[in-house]
Amino acid sequence: MNVLLIGSGGREHALAWKLTQSKNLKTLYIAPGNPGTARCGKNIDIGVNDADKLVDFARQKSVGLVVVGPEDPLAAGIVDAFEAAGIKAFGPSGAAAKLEADKAFAKQLMRASSISTAEARIFERFSDAKAYIATRDEPVVVKAAGLAKGKGVFVCDDPSDGILAAEKVMCDGIFGSAGDKLIVEDKLLGEEASILAFVDGRNMYVMESSQDHKPIGDGDTGPNTGGMGAYSPAPVVTEKMMNQIVREILVPTIDGMTRNGTPYKGVLYAGLMITAGGPRVLEFNVRFGDPETQPILMRLKSDLLEVMLAVCDGTLDQVSLEWDPRPTVCVVMASGGYPDSYEKGKKITGLQDAEQLDDVIVFHAGTAAKNGDIVTAGGRVLGVTAIGQTIADAKTRAYEAVDKIKFDGAYCRRDIADKAIRRKGN
Repeated sequence: MNVLLIGSGGREHALAWKLTQSKNLKTLYIAPGNPGTARCGKNIDIGVNDADKLVDFARQKSVGLVVVGPEDPLAAGIVDAFEAAGIKAFGPSGAAAKLEADKAFAKQLMRASSISTAEARIFERFSDAKAYIATRDEPVVVKAAGLAKGKGVFVCDDPSDGILAAEKVMCDGIFGSAGDKLIVEDKLLGEEASILAFVDGRNMYVMESSQDHKPIGDGDTGPNTGGMGAYSPAPVVTEKMMNQIVREILVPTIDGMTRNGTPYKGVLYAGLMITAGGPRVLEFNVRFGDPETQPILMRLKSDLLEVMLAVCDGTLDQVSLEWDPRPTVCVVMASGGYPDSYEKGKKITGLQDAEQLDDVIVFHAGTAAKNGDIVTAGGRVLGVTAIGQTIADAKTRAYEAVDKIKFDGAYCRRDIADKAIRRKGN
């Protein structure tokens, strides 16, 4: 079967790497891809939001399945466009993608479905948001309601900082139209976890747990990013906790989407805070997480293409997944200055040395090929991912590989997986 994968980040390189292991794959096309995906299939110079060209290409190449990586084309309804052309596409419809694209919609769905989340208010005018935040004497979290590449969340321990954040979002327009609506919610205390599940509209298969690291700095300090690293599994999610998450969050969400007239299929990603009172939803995403996909897929032993086809066909109940019990750690190497301004075009060296290490894969995210070299082309440049007998072993392997890779301004957090190591004691 020919497969078209849409996207160009670390998530897409991980998806491409896993899809190439399927016995059912004939040719993998990636639009537009990156130097890492070029080693897995054929990169195609078509943008992720150019639905007409992508549909035409899929027709020409007799593509049997389209896999959509990023959130923007999903929110724009690209899955609907492929299905209208008679082409199977893995991902939610444009209407169902509102679960991520509109945080106000997600909050309203959670309220209607009695899903535990932070208390929140929704605002469409800065003056109203400012007046509300000014009455608060506890920490607040300010969120752009639309898509902001993982950067639209401000955790403000001082409510006065929340007013400044709201002004940046709604008045200064730092996220464009994504900030036309604003969510102001209570700050939740606990440890974060990411739970991803395959959903075919009726059936659900939950993947292994993971934990992302959003803030730029060690110790979860500094501004939020798209994610500075992740590991799997997350020991904060015990078997009992996972059962509760499925029962009280995932199942009600899928049922709520069906009742709403927007049945869900694809990957459902629940970003959670594990609080003293149990799991509570921070956000929903409607696609694989980045960088969670890298460590999760490195542990998946089953055929990913087979699972994705089952999601499209509504036969997920006929599929079983096998996982490597060993833990994985992904460390993101970023450009200096990220998540603010940064320079591109910095030559990257040491990639081959890093990839020669046992049980290590370097996933490309923000990279490009230039005059025979691999150079930086984004804020998050690489996702260096390793598997080990213990979480501490996987961390050691990942950072050993990181230290072999060099580019001007390279930055990474040095504490990825430390929470898990403290919790497990290894």
